[in-house]
Amino acid sequence: MNQSDRQFPDNARTTRTHAGESIRDTRNWPGLLLAAIGLVLVAVTLTAAGYGFAGWAVIVGVACAVCLVAGIGLVVAEHRRVKAQEDLALGESRGH
Repeated sequence: MNQSDRQFPDNARTTRTHAGESIRDTRNWPGLLLAAIGLVLVAVTLTAAGYGFAGWAVIVGVACAVCLVAGIGLVVAEHRRVKAQEDLALGESRGH
């Protein structure tokens, strides 16, 4: 195995400059965790509503919305920060 096989990112085998950014950049993890919790809360909300617990469905639904919005917001904010360091626009086709 030569030295270029151990470098990150692997530019020889990918055209995307940010492949694996979500895993490597730990600043994304809180946003990803909140989004995952929000998805679990969607299931809890639907289950509570299905069993007729309207009060719990509303409470968990609000928590679900907060987690999803906060999680997605954190991921987008981190993505903007990374793009700004490289002087690229958020919608730039290079990267991810």
